[in-house]
Amino acid sequence: MLVRIISSVILLPVLIAVVFFGGIWLKIGILAASLIGMHEFYKAFSIDKKPVAYIGYIFAVIYILFINTIINENNIFNIFVSVFILVFLIYTVVFHNHTNITESFVGFFGYFYVCFLISHIYLIREYSYGIYFVWLSFICAWGCDTGAYFTGVAIGKHKLIPTLSPKKTIEGSIGGIVTAMVIGFIYGTVMDSYFVLEHVNTILLCVLTGAIGSVLAQIGDLAASAMKRYTGIKDFGNLIPGHGGIIDRFDSVLLTAPVVYYLMLFLINVR
Repeated sequence: MLVRIISSVILLPVLIAVVFFGGIWLKIGILAASLIGMHEFYKAFSIDKKPVAYIGYIFAVIYILFINTIINENNIFNIFVSVFILVFLIYTVVFHNHTNITESFVGFFGYFYVCFLISHIYLIREYSYGIYFVWLSFICAWGCDTGAYFTGVAIGKHKLIPTLSPKKTIEGSIGGIVTAMVIGFIYGTVMDSYFVLEHVNTILLCVLTGAIGSVLAQIGDLAASAMKRYTGIKDFGNLIPGHGGIIDRFDSVLLTAPVVYYLMLFLINVR
C-alpha cells in the first residue's frame, strides 16, 4: 500500500501538469503511454517481438502525430483504418510461413484497445471547454473504483463475476456507480458555480458521464482481468510500482475517456 501511495504522489502531479497544459505536451504523453501500453499488451499475447507489433507501433505514431487531421477531416479516419487493415493483410499473405492471422488480429486490436481509446483524453482536452471536462475521465474511473471498493468492503455479499475478479461484488458495483454519479454531480455543480460555460448543460454532462462511464469503467477493469487470466499474467507490466503497468492503471480510463468525448459531441453545441 505504501508503494502505491508513493507512486501516486510522484506521478499524479506529472499527469495533472501534462493534461493541464495540453497541446504538444499532452500529445507526447499520450504517445508514450500508447506505445508502452501496446508493448504490454503485445507482450501478454507473445507478439511483442514479432513484426506485427512494429506495424502497430508505426500506425500508433502516425495516428497520434496527425490526430487532429485524422479525426477532424472527412473520411481521413476511414482511409487510415482501411490502410492499417490492408497492411496487416498484406503482411499476413506475404509472410504466411512465419505468421498467422491471429497475430495480425492481436496487433490490430492492441492498437485500438490502447492507443485509440486513450487518445480520447487528447481529443477531449482539445475540444471546446475540454480543460474543464477532461478531468471527468479520471474522476469517473477512479471515483467508481474507490466507491466500489469501500462499498464492497462494507456491505458486499453477492459476487459479481467471481471467475474474473473474486473480490468484486454486486453491491460494490452499484456503490461504484452511485459514487461516480454523486462525484459527477458535485463536479458539475462546482463548474456551474465558478465558470460560465455557454451552450452546455454542465451538470447533465457530468452526471451522465458518472452513470455511463462508471458502468464502462467496471467493464474495462473486468475485460483487462479476463485478458490477464487468459494469458496467465498477474499484471500487464511493472512500470508503476504498486500499480502494475499502463494498462493496469488506466484500464478503466480507456473506456471512460470515450464516454466523456462523445457526450461532449452531443451536449456541447460550440467548437
